[in-house]
Amino acid sequence: MNSRLGRQIKDVVDVLNNNDLQYALIGGLALASHRVIRATQDVDLLIDVVEADKAEEILVTLGYHCLHRSADAGNYQRDDERVDILYASRPIARHLLETAAAQETSFGSLRIVSAEGLIGFKLQAFINDPRRKQDIEDIRALLRENRETINMNEIREYFQLFNQDTLLDELLNEKS
Repeated sequence: MNSRLGRQIKDVVDVLNNNDLQYALIGGLALASHRVIRATQDVDLLIDVVEADKAEEILVTLGYHCLHRSADAGNYQRDDERVDILYASRPIARHLLETAAAQETSFGSLRIVSAEGLIGFKLQAFINDPRRKQDIEDIRALLRENRETINMNEIREYFQLFNQDTLLDELLNEKS
């Protein structure tokens, strides 16, 4: 991971921690904590929807400006640095936020969503936009690298939620 992205993560997380704002890392950076390495250029966070205004205020104080904000997500940019926030409003997302485990990293302690949760978010992103083929590749890699420890009942629930049982069976039946 390059030092610019490392500084960005540290800056954002330090300010979130100092303001007692609960967050969890999701997206490409979170994959590394689950034994999947992929290049990424942005920081993706999960934050409770009730903290959306506070999160935006924090990012603005760091020099970010809002590119887009909806009830579900916010996208912020500072120069060539980007932070994307998914707002946890549904019970499943709130549960994933609450149960995100703190892990020691080179950037300090970071709360990171479970491998199962990442698969759920990646599946939702793919369902929302089927052109996002990288999300399927990330799911495939998460399943492969965490097959001994992953909660398959939870994974199956996510795929059933989106009526994608067949896709899950295809992914599970692939040869490694």
